Amino acid sequence: MRMTCGRSFAVACMAAISAAAVISTPAHSQSVAEFYKGRSMTMIIGFSAGSGYDIYARLLARHMPKHIPGNPTIISQNMPGAGSLRAAQYVANVAPKDGSVIGTMSRSLPVEPLLSDAKFDGRGFTWVGNIASNNSLCATWHEAGIKTWQDVLTKPFVLGGQGPGSDLDNFALVLKNVFGSKIKLVSGYPGGTEVNLAVERRELDGRCGWSWDSIKATKGEWLRDKKIDLLVVFALERAADLPAGVPLILEKAQNEEQRQILRLHLAAQAFGRPFFAPPGIPEDRKAALRAAFDATMKDPEFVAEATKAKLDVIPSTGAEIETILNRIYATPADVVAKAKLAVKN
Repeated sequence: MRMTCGRSFAVACMAAISAAAVISTPAHSQSVAEFYKGRSMTMIIGFSAGSGYDIYARLLARHMPKHIPGNPTIISQNMPGAGSLRAAQYVANVAPKDGSVIGTMSRSLPVEPLLSDAKFDGRGFTWVGNIASNNSLCATWHEAGIKTWQDVLTKPFVLGGQGPGSDLDNFALVLKNVFGSKIKLVSGYPGGTEVNLAVERRELDGRCGWSWDSIKATKGEWLRDKKIDLLVVFALERAADLPAGVPLILEKAQNEEQRQILRLHLAAQAFGRPFFAPPGIPEDRKAALRAAFDATMKDPEFVAEATKAKLDVIPSTGAEIETILNRIYATPADVVAKAKLAVKN
């Protein structure tokens, strides 16, 4: 089942998020522990069940509660749609702004306003933390006939997407608009799980924006059995365990203008698996959620389960996400304009 979300809808969604960012939070008298004791929190997951984002979010939901004062439970809820835009809108505009709801969105969504007509500011969310920085890949099914960078440049092929602003759409469009690839983008899939199924059914030739950790964790057998061909890595630096023959996209840039465009699009890979709360939650609960997230990243049981599932744990704090976003939003206007054209469909 596919879901479409046009650019006009995205703008409306983001306008709602922007409005939510200025709503103030009522005063409260409860301590953090009193508020969370016996409470069921909600984890809103902007992608379908079984996706990489889903696996990370449910892992966090299992281990983070013991580090939150009052030890609440966290119940996971999938809310796929428009490359996680639906979930981001819900958390920012509908969910209670009391610290009882957190969520995860596409790593690229916070910088989407720089690259589209979306009317919001990624710095407006309450950033809790990020579990892992990322390498995103473009990969094709072994029968598609797209196996090398030269094939990417010369042969037509079909890639799946989730909606404007998602990594799947953005990186496919970068190949098309910056490098001249003959790509047809079929967008609107709820999540990576559905895209993978469409690839396996041969409805699509492949996908971009596929995290290396997700490939290892969810489709390790495809790697083992050589069911997919890894074409190019969208990252500023290569993961140590990536196959040596897969090039970094920056290595394929032909001039400085292309490198500037690519660096802006790759900056969000530092967010990897980001978690956030609504704007304007009480400061003491914000601090508690951030501290609980940071403690979870060092929790031996959390790390052991992540390692067993072949999930990377290379965390950054909510404050570090804020710092990176401030730097990205300070990108010169001329570079932003070029990068914006690179993801125009």
